[in-house]
Amino acid sequence: MLMYPRIDPSALQLGPLSIHWYGITYLAAFGLFLFLGFCRLRHEPYASLPAERAWTRKDVEDLLFIGVVGVVVGGRLGYCLFYKPGYYLSHPLEIFAVWQGGMAFHGGLLGVLAAMTWFAHSRRKPWLEVTDFVAPCVPTGLAAGRVGNFINGELWGRFSSPDLPWGMVFPQSGSMLPRHPSQVYQFLLEGLLLFVLLWFYARGPRRLGEVSGAFLVGYGVLRFTAEFFREPDDFLGLLSLGMSMGQWLCVPMIAAGIALWAWASRQRAPAASLR
Repeated sequence: MLMYPRIDPSALQLGPLSIHWYGITYLAAFGLFLFLGFCRLRHEPYASLPAERAWTRKDVEDLLFIGVVGVVVGGRLGYCLFYKPGYYLSHPLEIFAVWQGGMAFHGGLLGVLAAMTWFAHSRRKPWLEVTDFVAPCVPTGLAAGRVGNFINGELWGRFSSPDLPWGMVFPQSGSMLPRHPSQVYQFLLEGLLLFVLLWFYARGPRRLGEVSGAFLVGYGVLRFTAEFFREPDDFLGLLSLGMSMGQWLCVPMIAAGIALWAWASRQRAPAASLR
């Protein structure tokens, strides 16, 4: 088994200014989104849209900005409502105390969907065209976030077999027994694996909405799987049917993805023909 290396969360100290690794992983996520978004401009159907509907680099930059707002607002509100509603109803001002931690991916997803709705309306673009564009650019950002979780020594996994070669002891968990490094599992599954699958899937001729549906199903299934190895939140534990809150939140996500993909697959015109 391995011992968690206890990485200093501060990457650089410049007098009173401390630059944290977690912040650097967020910057990496934003940079990867821009790079992949610029690459998507050369993919179909976006590369062959008529001039009045063409996508530009400024569109990608604006999507990043509004998406960051959606992630932060939605992620924070999602954590407060999904995980600790009673506490934050009693302490509403602490909702704004983001420096204390507490963000939820599923809330962030809802925030991003709201942001993309505003973007699609303001640019007069079909909403699913926007979500299809964004979906393959998201998993690398999720991977970067899991790197930040590992560096911070948070969101560790459940107890593993002592014989598991990569079982890791997280002293900050209050136990010296080996655990699954679930942050690494999520980095590999919902980060790298989902990116590879979705990126190549999106390169083919797809009907409007199919890529978005594939993202919802792909993330939902991979996150649901990873939750079997991740330690549930101590203030929640396992819920009905022995499932964690993360797994329960994935269920409607998977169902929505299947429904969207099934609906899109019945449409006659592929996305590339919408010119």
